Amino acid sequence: MRIRSLSALGMITAFAFFSVSLTPSLVPRPATFLGLLGGLWASVGYGLGSAAQHWLTRSPDLGRPRRARQRLLLWIERLRELAPRPTGLVSALGITVIGVAYAVAYGALVVHWQNDVRALVEMEPMENTGVLVFAGTTLLGVALGSVVGISLSFVRRRIRRALERRGARSARPASLVGTALVAAVVLSIILFGGMRVVDGIYDNLNDQVPEGLLEPSTALRSAGPGSPVSWDGLGRHGRAFIGGGPTAEDIGEVTGVAAMDPVRVYVGVGNADTLAERARIAVEELERTGGFERSVLVVATPTGSGWLEAQAVDSLEYLHGGDTAIVSIQYSFLPSWASFLFDAELPVDASRALFDAVRSKWETLPPQQRPTLAVYGLSLGATGMQAALGSLDDIRDKTDAALFVGPPNSSQPWRDLQAARDPGSPEWQPVLREGAEVRWLSKPGDFARLPGRWDQPRVAYLQHATDAVTWMDPRVIWQRPEWLSGPASERGRGADVSDAMLWFPGVTYLHLVADMIMGVAVPAGHGHNFGDVIVDGWEGVLPRAGADQASVSRIQTVIESYSRDVEDPIWE
Repeated sequence: MRIRSLSALGMITAFAFFSVSLTPSLVPRPATFLGLLGGLWASVGYGLGSAAQHWLTRSPDLGRPRRARQRLLLWIERLRELAPRPTGLVSALGITVIGVAYAVAYGALVVHWQNDVRALVEMEPMENTGVLVFAGTTLLGVALGSVVGISLSFVRRRIRRALERRGARSARPASLVGTALVAAVVLSIILFGGMRVVDGIYDNLNDQVPEGLLEPSTALRSAGPGSPVSWDGLGRHGRAFIGGGPTAEDIGEVTGVAAMDPVRVYVGVGNADTLAERARIAVEELERTGGFERSVLVVATPTGSGWLEAQAVDSLEYLHGGDTAIVSIQYSFLPSWASFLFDAELPVDASRALFDAVRSKWETLPPQQRPTLAVYGLSLGATGMQAALGSLDDIRDKTDAALFVGPPNSSQPWRDLQAARDPGSPEWQPVLREGAEVRWLSKPGDFARLPGRWDQPRVAYLQHATDAVTWMDPRVIWQRPEWLSGPASERGRGADVSDAMLWFPGVTYLHLVADMIMGVAVPAGHGHNFGDVIVDGWEGVLPRAGADQASVSRIQTVIESYSRDVEDPIWE
């Protein structure tokens, strides 16, 4: 493409889109990710800008042009008059000098922004080699976007020529409509094919056995001796849950007191066809393993693919000396985002089926012999369990404790509770009725900072100011969110959210989409990683009289040592 044929408005819009795409967001981004997105958005910006210029300068006037259009035409004409018109080598050198100067100056600012965000979430600064990686992936992003743009332009021209040959009127607008339809069909095919690929990948993954895990030899686990649940039907995450976790010996070594082997019950999609059947088998398994005879019984809703975070379930067992039973059923083997797209009610139905079945049996026990009945959910699991139980009053009426971790923005009653918070409490750290019934925790000790009494049954939410899963509200597209209302020093945002993060209509929401993907790549205490506060969460909703703080500290150390490199709730 000749330099003089480039659209001036397209170039300006490309630079604007590229620049805005590199502004800081909630969590850091690797140089590869940063460059690829920047390049893609530069291509989108150029396409929109050049299309706008084409319409402004070449479209026929239908009657008298509006004043706004007249001003735009005048502005473009002035740009043309002011801009030098050298050709060949001079043009190339001029554009190169301007581009390099811009890249150096703005690139330095981008590195500063990223390092500021990285410092706030306790990560090391960007490596120097990241600049080269960023430059390379930016070019790749521009190339990919250009290929798409050129392809669409080619399709539009072919459609227009075909219509003109047939004597069609208004061939130009008709060609645009036709191109949009072709693009929609191609995108649908790609999405359909992509989802078929995702389905196949996770179907295969569900059949895998995590390395080092064997069928349980204890009758206290599903798929163990005497269990009707088959090991093969549990699925990948069910096998990880049933085959993992601390033994009585492990717990005793950490706490320093005698412990019990915990009860774990899980029914996978391969063990029964319907949710009702899985729930029925789960209750029978609790009876067989003696789960109803333990001091704490937790009904847990997994993420989309059936994953229960080891940090959450293990910490409960350590804290209560193994005198626990945790029960869950799998409702899908697809990742949470796919489960949500295809059947948003599925985690709700699964939570309701299991909880109602467990509680029905629990209610038949003499009151003095009933275990403490608690519920737990992470991410999509938190959405499902909340919706299954109902309002805050319903949750407290039906359970003895509830812990919801990283709730998605669509969760209810989370949204209503956030909106009803006490005046003066920020959106990322709400206080409702002085914490009498429900409390929020982001950092260790947040529960205890409220001076009032916390009545039982207790409900708690673990959420971070930097967790895009929690703040991804469609209203962010057109409305600046309260969690970006001002600098951190004035409590206009969380302490670990960069003051350089600004709200841009539409753009900030796209930032959140990217942040959701990167939200588990940050240390515990930020993003969608709650490993440092899960022990505090359980201690808050299930307080223990005379708890040994030295023992709790040792448990905290063990739980914080768990790796999050392989699995996470976004992709699982």
